[in-house]
Amino acid sequence: SRVQYSSGVKAAISSSRSAMIRRVTDCTRPALKPRLTFAHRSGLIRYPTIRSSIRLACCASTRSISIARGCFRDSFTAAIPDVITISDKLINGTVAAQLTASLMAVSCITVTFCVNLTMVQDKANGTWKDFNVSPVSKGKIYLGYFLSTVANSLMVNGIAFILCLGYLLKMGWYMNAADVLWVLFDMILLVLFGSTLSSIISFPLTTQGQLSAVGTIVSAGYGFICGAYMPISNFGSGLQKVLSYLPSTYATSLIKNHMLHGVFMEMERKNYPDEMVEAIRATLDCNPVFHGNVVGVNQMIGIMMGSIAVFGIIYYFVTLLPDGEGGR
Repeated sequence: SRVQYSSGVKAAISSSRSAMIRRVTDCTRPALKPRLTFAHRSGLIRYPTIRSSIRLACCASTRSISIARGCFRDSFTAAIPDVITISDKLINGTVAAQLTASLMAVSCITVTFCVNLTMVQDKANGTWKDFNVSPVSKGKIYLGYFLSTVANSLMVNGIAFILCLGYLLKMGWYMNAADVLWVLFDMILLVLFGSTLSSIISFPLTTQGQLSAVGTIVSAGYGFICGAYMPISNFGSGLQKVLSYLPSTYATSLIKNHMLHGVFMEMERKNYPDEMVEAIRATLDCNPVFHGNVVGVNQMIGIMMGSIAVFGIIYYFVTLLPDGEGGR
């Protein structure tokens, strides 16, 4: 047999290619299952790595946003009578505002689950044992995790919100300064809500794979449950009643009300029929109903504050559990 060697430029190219392939191949990383992933096509689906799971979640989110854009436009145009003509700018601005509100409503919750990966990672790699022998109490450590989750989530969502404002400016801008400040306030409420919820769910987890699985499920399902990817008004009456008991329904409706406030003011300025405007508000989930009664914006804020307080108290008592009962 004959062995062929490369030299000079060819050898450098061959070396760089092989190094590049080794760096980007996921088979060198442990899978979430107790095996290694050696195949890109079938292996990453049967035994996904953490990186591949993130890629799949991002792909699912992108497809969901594309589907939501068409769904929002259809829901909006269906509530407009044929005898009334609305400019494309107003339609595009309405769809963009609803899409942006839905994106922020989901992002403020799902990002907190990703940020809480730090707490689970510290338990998985043994860093938590170092914390146990430190003079800092366990309650302060969990408080630090919670505050870091809130701070990092606010930074990430703040950048996303700035990009969303640029998108609204391009598609159709109808917001004023007060609306922007109200949306920022809504984001803070949603981040606090997501931080308390994700902290409770992440507390008993001890491996990155467990939190990755939880994060994937939350990322895929939360958008539909809260009415972000598809308006709840499109669901059946039974499912609407069930979702009316969840705080996430009012969290999404709250940010939609403030994001679409300028759009509705523009419709009133153009003297559109009040019945049409109310029908659009109901179609876009801006008027959620609980047992036949419309929930106002102030009531939504109260529901979110109450949910944050309840989840915060639950998280506090959970952190008091001894290590043998879930504290690890």
